Amino acid sequence: MSDEVPVVAGGRKEARERAVHLLYEADAKTAHVASVLEAQAAAPDSYASELALGVDGDRAELDRLIDELAEGWSLERMPRLDLTILRVGTYELLHRPDVPTAVVLAEATELASRYGTDDSSRFVNGVLAAAARRIRPDPS
Repeated sequence: MSDEVPVVAGGRKEARERAVHLLYEADAKTAHVASVLEAQAAAPDSYASELALGVDGDRAELDRLIDELAEGWSLERMPRLDLTILRVGTYELLHRPDVPTAVVLAEATELASRYGTDDSSRFVNGVLAAAARRIRPDPS
């Protein structure tokens, strides 16, 4: 029997979802993302790991931006899952220019719709749309 941990492969959509789960798990356990990654029975693909570690490393910057843009909401009042999804989306807007803005917004909104409250998808879409306008202004 091999000691090698199998990698769970998939597309970027699956990687985003896995990154959200990993970050949420780390938050719930008050653990470092790196330790949560190491403890996985099946290693996430490289994009999921990049997102999770990137969000963890840039968390202060991401939270500052999200806090500025989420009018009427403090980070402490946001559902943890919504905040996690917002962090992943904001990270992609800032650090992954190869991912189209529309894809970042659509994928995050879908995750919020699937896992969040009835209002999560609207909230996540609104905050990320504001982040996109600031981070990736329309060149026209």
